[in-house]
Order: sequence, then C-alpha cells, then structure tokens
Amino acid sequence: MEPKARFARNTLSNARRLRSAALPGAMRHDWHLDEIRAIHDTPLLDLVFRAARVHRAHHDPAEVQVCKLISIKTGGCAEDCAYCSQSARYETGIEAQPLLEKEAVLEIARRAKESGVSRVCMGAAWREVRDNSQFERVLDMVKDVTAMGLEVCCTLGMLTEAQARQLEGAGLYAYNHNLDTSESFYETIITTRTYRDRLNTIQNVRKTGVTVCAGGILGLGESKEDRISLLRTLAAIRPHPESVPINVLSKVPGTPLQDQPDVPFHEMLRMIATARILMPKAVVRLSAGRARLSVAEQALCFLAGANSIFSSETKRMLTQAVPSPDYDADHAMLDLLGLKVRPPFKE
Repeated sequence: MEPKARFARNTLSNARRLRSAALPGAMRHDWHLDEIRAIHDTPLLDLVFRAARVHRAHHDPAEVQVCKLISIKTGGCAEDCAYCSQSARYETGIEAQPLLEKEAVLEIARRAKESGVSRVCMGAAWREVRDNSQFERVLDMVKDVTAMGLEVCCTLGMLTEAQARQLEGAGLYAYNHNLDTSESFYETIITTRTYRDRLNTIQNVRKTGVTVCAGGILGLGESKEDRISLLRTLAAIRPHPESVPINVLSKVPGTPLQDQPDVPFHEMLRMIATARILMPKAVVRLSAGRARLSVAEQALCFLAGANSIFSSETKRMLTQAVPSPDYDADHAMLDLLGLKVRPPFKE
C-alpha cells in the first residue's frame, strides 16, 4: 500500500475510533472488575453526571415506564431463598394460594392499564416451570393480557428452551430471572438451586425473541465486591439484558434476613448509575425498596439512569410483605418532575 493511502486509511480509522469514544456509553461485554470498581467508586456527583450523559444518549430522559406486578400463584415455594416471604420453609404470614383464575388476572391488568401501566409482570412462586395444565393456563393468561396492548413479563422460576419458546409463541414480551448477587456469595443466600441454573434459564430465554429481565438485590449481606461482580456478570450477557431491576431487600419477618441493616441511599444510587454506564440501552428498573425513598431521592435515581418503576393500587408489590407506592402517588411524583409514562412496545 502506498504511504499516502496508508496514511489516509489510518487517519480515517483513528477518526472513527475518536467518534466512537466520544459517544457516551460504549456497548461492551468485556468489563474487568477493576474498571467497574473505578466507575462505582467515582465521586458520587461525578458518577451521577456521567450516568446521566449515558442515559440521555440512549433514552428519552423524560420517560419512565410504569409496571405492575401480579402474584398469580402465591406462597408455598420449595426454594430456600433467604429473603423471600413466599418460601414454605419460613413462617412469614403469607398463606399459600393456588394459581389465580384468568379472569381475575385480566381484571387486575385492566385496572392497571387504566391507571397508566404499560407493563404487567406475572409472578408465580414456583421453583421451575412444569409442563402441565397450570403452565397451559399461564400461556393463556399471557395471550390475553398481551392482547390488551400491554407488555407482559413473567417470572416463573427455571425453564427450559422449549418452555421459553412456548411463552414466546403466547406473545410473552419479557422473562424475569434475577441473579440476585454475585456467584461467590450466592450459596450464602440460596442452596436449592445453583448460580449456573439461573444463568442457564437466561440463556434459554436468549435463544428466543423474548427479552431478558435480570438484576439483583442489595442488602443481603453482600460486600461491595459482590455487587461489582454481579454487575460484571450482567454486563457480560450478550446482548445485555433489556431490563435490569435494582432491588433493595424488603426485610420480611420470619426470613433469615429479617434483621439485615438498611442499605444507605447513596449505595443504591451508585448501583443504578454504574448499571446505566455498563448497560447503556437497558431499562434500569427502580424496584423493591423504592417505597422508602423520598421524591427527591427518586429524582436522583431517574437522573442517574433509572427509567422504570413498579406501582400498585394497594401500596403493596407482589405480596403483602413488600410495600410499594400506589398509582396516585406515582402519578403525582411524575407530574411534579415533568416526567411522562413510557408507552408499551417502544423498542
């Protein structure tokens, strides 16, 4: 190659790299722990500012998706998740209930849609999906709620690729399967399934057109390094999860984690901002634990990249053990902050 041609090619290549580097929020799956640690430990206001730039480069900063959780089958779960009110192993006051009838689910979804909800997440306290009549009933629910013009997310436990494809055929928009924490800390919290089990379920969903919802929980007794490791695992998923819930432990009496100390707000804010920087296109969900935040604290979370909330008509999320702001309070907050509700199926 002639020197002039080589110089021109190298100049063009360098220019492209500079333009790419100038864009906030490069899409990467190869983050190292020390890189994530450096981001996470950035002075807080600088971190929020950086995350806000990434957020505005990839999302409409005036939009927040409002979601509704419906417990379609409550309690009696065989798992030993140390944080969960629905485990049959703990005395939490949650009574086991059978799978809801479809009409009851549709009525809740109708009321949610009328209140501005654009996404409904249906959760069943199962260890895993089984190929039986109950799964057929869930598939029927997914079809009918989707037909209402709502995004439907399910969290049903572990599932196979074939089951994921059945959910896809029913119109499922997203499947939630949280990693909860780091791989090394995981067995401290759950012994009835492995970290690899969780990753396998996410991989099974990734083989379909259903989007992935996967995040974690703060306040389980984990270290900062566990949180950084969790974020690296999430960011290594190809493509990144379309939805990343950041939960704070709801301390349920009767569970092994009932006496855990509260998570300071600044730690929650750091996780939201770091997740936004690592996974620029994901919808970062301000999930369990939001009820104890002030409007000003929630506003900082939105600035740092959170763009989804869970709302409820009963001041409870999923079960009576988890508090949640109600529709009216959330609409008042969004109006105050000049935010609008994100429509369903935007992507």
